[in-house]
Amino acid sequence: MKISNNVSSMKESPSVLAAELARQLKAEGKTIFDFTIGQPDFDTPDNIKKAAISAIEAGETKYTPVNGLPVLRDAIRQAFQRKYDIEVTDRHITVGGGGKQVIFAALMATLNAGDEVIIPTPYWVSYPDMVHVNNGTPVIIETSEAQRFKVTAAQLEQSITPRTRWVILNIPSNPTGMVYDEKELGALAEVLRKHPDILVMIDAIYDGIWFKEGPLPSLLSVAPELKDQIFFVDGVSKRYAMTGWRLGYGIGPEPLIKAINKLQSQMASCPSSISQHAAAAALNGVDDDFVDKSVAVYRQRRDLACQKINTITGLSCLTPDGAFYIYVNCQALMGKRTPGGGVIESDFDVVRYLLEQAGVATIQGEAYGLSPYFRMSFATSTEVIEEGCDRIARAVKALTD
Repeated sequence: MKISNNVSSMKESPSVLAAELARQLKAEGKTIFDFTIGQPDFDTPDNIKKAAISAIEAGETKYTPVNGLPVLRDAIRQAFQRKYDIEVTDRHITVGGGGKQVIFAALMATLNAGDEVIIPTPYWVSYPDMVHVNNGTPVIIETSEAQRFKVTAAQLEQSITPRTRWVILNIPSNPTGMVYDEKELGALAEVLRKHPDILVMIDAIYDGIWFKEGPLPSLLSVAPELKDQIFFVDGVSKRYAMTGWRLGYGIGPEPLIKAINKLQSQMASCPSSISQHAAAAALNGVDDDFVDKSVAVYRQRRDLACQKINTITGLSCLTPDGAFYIYVNCQALMGKRTPGGGVIESDFDVVRYLLEQAGVATIQGEAYGLSPYFRMSFATSTEVIEEGCDRIARAVKALTD
């Protein structure tokens, strides 16, 4: 069977593959401490479940408008205005089956062959392949730990060409949890003002998981005049522990939204009507106490994971500003030998060694475009973090020069 060249050239999502391998090993009866999966270990709040049940009982199980139910669009508008003090209308809103689908549709709606998309490293694993499959060209900007994994205005300026169509910024970042401060965003805005034809995708799926005081800094808040260049992607998966409900949305300039909604009309018609009612309840903030409590727990887990990793000779990590990941530097392990006589030559070797030697599942930094690192999710219990990090420490200690 012939498969399209675009799809054949795509890689499967490394994070999905790593999580699936961990599940398989557990099913085989092996003890695996799983730090691969990026989803809350909390249950969806009861008020959201009840909204979904009520929708089912009321017969709200039919097709909806392509850009979502009025009740959901209203909830999105209000949540957006509370956060950014910017009014939007239905013409600025698109709704999809998760933030991932919304991002994919935005790229599909805008890219022609050879169009360039600027993506700073380390990036969420799906960005480059989404660009490739939609005939675009990823332009990768390598950041460093010294700059806290954030692209500078100078790097951005140097990477822009006449073919640049998009810049993608993930704030807070997956895999590092880093957040740009207002000064950094202001410098990026200065560059973007010179290029009004370039679109900026703000992937804000983790913006509800923020560990510092005060509101999360945002390009929209720093430079609201850029709103016609900014496509804001969000959803309910991470903030409200609703990963399986598959509901995301985008807010942006009317021509872009119109194109995405045209695609949606042919791709899926609409997201699940039940998930839309549930998302509306979440965004209306009936139980935002859940968000505050879960973020407090994540902060405790973050501090524990960072403390444990940073006491292991040969490993280190920065403290993330948000999300629920740490990006672990394993440069010092390169060239070391395993008890079985193998040589650690890459972060993939580190990840494989930790899985085989310690029963700890992580994801190699190569998947995120920046090595040698590995990503760990601390969206898991304190007990798993404690024991998993202790196992990593023992495995690293067993390596020799």
